[in-house]
Amino acid sequence: MKPELLIIGASGFVGAELAAQAGGSYQVAAPGPEELDITSASSVERGFAAAQPRVVALVAAIADIDQCEQQPELAWKVNAEGARLVAEACVRYGARLLYISSAAVYDGTKEGYRESDPVTPASVYGRTKAEAERLVLGRLPRSIVLRPALVIGAARTAGTNSFQEKLVSALESGKSVSAPVFESRNPIDAGTLVVAMLRLAANPKTGGIYHVGSAQAVSRYELACRFADLVGAPRSLVIAQTEPAPGRAPRGRHHFLMSSRLEQATGLVMPDIDTVLERALHGFTESNLRVGV
Repeated sequence: MKPELLIIGASGFVGAELAAQAGGSYQVAAPGPEELDITSASSVERGFAAAQPRVVALVAAIADIDQCEQQPELAWKVNAEGARLVAEACVRYGARLLYISSAAVYDGTKEGYRESDPVTPASVYGRTKAEAERLVLGRLPRSIVLRPALVIGAARTAGTNSFQEKLVSALESGKSVSAPVFESRNPIDAGTLVVAMLRLAANPKTGGIYHVGSAQAVSRYELACRFADLVGAPRSLVIAQTEPAPGRAPRGRHHFLMSSRLEQATGLVMPDIDTVLERALHGFTESNLRVGV
């Protein structure tokens, strides 16, 4: 009999991808936000009681960095306190927790981060994610915490916070888009991220923090230009943004997360930028997955 996997945030971008891939290994429970509200202890308890999970994936969060800056109390309630309530429920039910964090726990002043680097968040969002990590690992030291710098791919559900969907839609409509030349990221496609999550969850020896991202970093401007090339739009539609826009939350300039710990734990080889873009646009398949020896 398959073990039960409770996905909290299954209607979101990463959660929907996880629900689609996990069915072969798990009995998946994917309650909507109206059924399981992570800001309510009683709602979390009802959700756990119904699912009786062996594994829990917490991918629900307020991921809009600017919204977090404008509504800090709500951001803390959802991103930090919500993670605490879920972790405490995992303790009660003996469930293993996979938590999706963010490179925003770093201020981006270095050009490469390992899991051992101390967190230095520059935004409300980053601080809530850093606190959530502390709360999760404090209660469940063998939890799996995954930090991506930027997740891209085609959303399986409508209304998600998918960077790619908005960008490609604008480019294909002939609309110009602005992208910073001063922010670099090593993105990962949602399909590869989910494979990493499932492999980590399947290995009882894994636990702690893992970075996940492509083998190279590029600026957001270069990333947008490469998307333009792939969808047949002129690069002239991508406007180079040379200064931070006023009123926006602070963002790290260099978020290159080194993923060697994840590679060792999963046997995955982190893809290069071109492969990530290919998977993001055309879908992840086992045939385009490289596995380490």
